[in-house]
Amino acid sequence: MGKPTGFMEYQRLSEAYEPVDKRLKTYKEFVVRLTDEQASVQGARCMDCGIPFCNNGCPVNNIIPDWNDLVYRGHWREAIEVLHSTNNFPEFTGRICPAPCEAACTLNINADAVGIKSIEHAIIDKAWEEGWVVPQPAEVSTGRKVAVVGSGPAGLAAAQQLARAGHDVTVFEKNDRIGGLLRYGIPDFKMEKSLIDRRVEQLQAEGVVFRTGVLVGAASVPAGIVNDAKQLISAEQLQQDFDAVVLAGGSEIPRDLPVPGRELGGVHYALEFLIPQNKQVAGDKPNPISAKGKHVVVIGGGDTGSDCVGTSNRHGAASVTQFELMPMPPEQENKALTWPYWPTKLRTSSSHEEGCERDFAVATKEFIGKNGKVKALKACRLEFKDGKMSEVAGSEFEIKADLVLFAMGFTQPVGGVLEAFGVDKDARGNAKATTDGAGCYTTNVPKVFAAGDMRRGQSLVVWAIREGRQCARAVDEFLMGESLLPR
Repeated sequence: MGKPTGFMEYQRLSEAYEPVDKRLKTYKEFVVRLTDEQASVQGARCMDCGIPFCNNGCPVNNIIPDWNDLVYRGHWREAIEVLHSTNNFPEFTGRICPAPCEAACTLNINADAVGIKSIEHAIIDKAWEEGWVVPQPAEVSTGRKVAVVGSGPAGLAAAQQLARAGHDVTVFEKNDRIGGLLRYGIPDFKMEKSLIDRRVEQLQAEGVVFRTGVLVGAASVPAGIVNDAKQLISAEQLQQDFDAVVLAGGSEIPRDLPVPGRELGGVHYALEFLIPQNKQVAGDKPNPISAKGKHVVVIGGGDTGSDCVGTSNRHGAASVTQFELMPMPPEQENKALTWPYWPTKLRTSSSHEEGCERDFAVATKEFIGKNGKVKALKACRLEFKDGKMSEVAGSEFEIKADLVLFAMGFTQPVGGVLEAFGVDKDARGNAKATTDGAGCYTTNVPKVFAAGDMRRGQSLVVWAIREGRQCARAVDEFLMGESLLPR
C-alpha cells in the first residue's frame, strides 16, 4: 500500500495549528488541513505490512491501507467511498478521535506512525467540498417503524443505517438541537457544529424524522444534566407506536466530589460550563458561568478537562490549573511492551499548550469559601505503592480558586430512561446487552435495543458510531429476518 519505499523516504507531517494568540480570540476551529499534495505524501508512508493492525486498532474497522493508497494515487472519490463504507461520519472522527489506529500502526513500532487521522480529515473535507457526500435514500420502504432515543453519534449512525435499509426512523432528543454530547459536550474550537447540521440535513433527505425537546421515559433528569424538553413521551407509547426502539442516549451523570465546601458558589460540573458556552456560540443567551479574570481549577485530566482548559482560556482566565489524581504518565511509552495497544503516556492537548499548569497525583480535600463563594482549594500530594494510594504526610497545600470545574468522567446514563422501559442494568448502571452472537444489542425487553454510551458507558465518539452501526444491523435482522447492512 502507498509507495513501497515511502515510509523510508518521507517523514510524518502533522496538521498545523493557527497561532495561540489568534485562536484564543475565537471559538472557530484552528487546525490547518493537509493540502492534497501533503496528504498524498503522507499516504505514501503507509507500508505494505501484510497484517494491517490499524484496521483492528480502529473501533469501526476503517479499511485504512486502502484509502491511504487511494489518496497517494490521487483517487479521492474512491477514497471517500472506502472511508464511508465503515464510518458514517468521518468528519467527526477525523477531528476528535484520539486515533487508536495510529497507536496500532506497524510503522509505529520504531518510527512515527502514519498520519491516519489527518488523511481521514483531508478525505472527508474534500468530499464535502466536491459535492460527493449526497443523500442515499432507500429505494424501497419496508413499512417498519423504528424509534431512536438520543441523537449523539450512536443514535445518528443507527438512524442513518436503518433509514438506508428502508425503515421509517424517528429520532427523539431531549435538548433543543440534534447532536447530543457531540454538539453540546465538545467545544466548537474542536469541532464546529455546522458539521452536524449538514449531516442532519443529509439524514432528513434520507427520510429520518427528528423530534427535539422530547424527553422519553423519565419524568425528570438529575441535577447537572441539561434538559430542554417541553414534551414527555412514555416508554409504553414508544413501544406501542414503533416496531423497534433503540436506546442510544449518552452517559451523562457526572462523577461528583463530595468534600467539605462542595456547596459553595463557583463549584460546578464541567458540562454546566461547557454546554451553555456551546449554546452561546450557537447564538443563545450568554453563558452564566464566566472564567474571565478568575483563577480556574479543573479537576480531572481527560478530554473533558482539556475542553474546560481551552474554554477558560478563551474567556480570559487569570490562571488555569488542572489536577489529576493519578501519577504523571511517561512522556514516551515502551513500544515493545504496548504496541499495538493504546498506550498510557503523557498527552498534551492544544488547549494545554494555550496556557495551563498541570499537576499530577493530587487529591482535593476541601473547598474554602468567602461569602458563599469558593476562593481557594485545599489539596494534598499522593503516593502509590503496591497498587495502593495514600496521602503524603505534610504535603497539604492551598491554591487560589474562583472557579472549580469537575471533569472526572461520567458514571452512567440517566437511569430513569432505562427504568421506564424496564431494561436490566449491568453493575455499572448501563443497559445490559451483548455485542456478539444472536440477539446482540437486544435488552431483556422485547424489541428494545441499546447501543453506545447507554450500553457501554462513557466512551469515544468512534465507539459510539461502531455500536450504532452494529445495533442497526441487529434491529434490521430482528425486523426482517435478515440484513444486508454491514456489521
